[in-house]
Amino acid sequence: MTTFFLIRHALTDAIGRYLPGTAPGTPINEAGRSEVAALVERLRNVPLSAVIAGPLERAQQTALPIAESHGLRLQVDPLFSEFSVGDWTLRPFSELAADSGWQRFNTARSVSRPPNGELMLEVQQRAVVRLLQLAEEHPSASLAIVSHGDVIRAALMYFLGMPIDLFLRVDVLPATVNVVTFDGHTPVVRQVNGGIDPPVG
Repeated sequence: MTTFFLIRHALTDAIGRYLPGTAPGTPINEAGRSEVAALVERLRNVPLSAVIAGPLERAQQTALPIAESHGLRLQVDPLFSEFSVGDWTLRPFSELAADSGWQRFNTARSVSRPPNGELMLEVQQRAVVRLLQLAEEHPSASLAIVSHGDVIRAALMYFLGMPIDLFLRVDVLPATVNVVTFDGHTPVVRQVNGGIDPPVG
């Protein structure tokens, strides 16, 4: 059985303020560094075979200490990068609130694309396809995947069989661990927004 620990990056100054998107920068902040230290301790006794992160700074800053604590080289995979929000990148939420396109995007994600950005369905596809590939490559291993809120949310919704337009029903908080297992047949979501207790069964 393959076990994935899907981890959203730790806190940054952007959360709740603006859309960092795929722009460079936006490091984790002081509170985020404390969250990472706690993650390292909580994952210390988990027998991880690999730690994989998206290419953005905040994901790698969260993932690298986890990898180092297990004596592993951090692997970087662009398929776990942030949702590309195109022209909305770096715009504050207060400014986006009056944008009809933003309002539509937050009610019908399946058909609403950010200007010059990705569909959430495209984000879901790239993340899920890569997870399925990794499950085939590591049939009896535990892997930590450090990515972004909407990327992990999209993957969880796929495994839960939920339509992407119901995305507001699933939240993924910073520095939390979401557990999904693969037994070669059916993926099972074992935990959302929790610690790292081993899945049962």
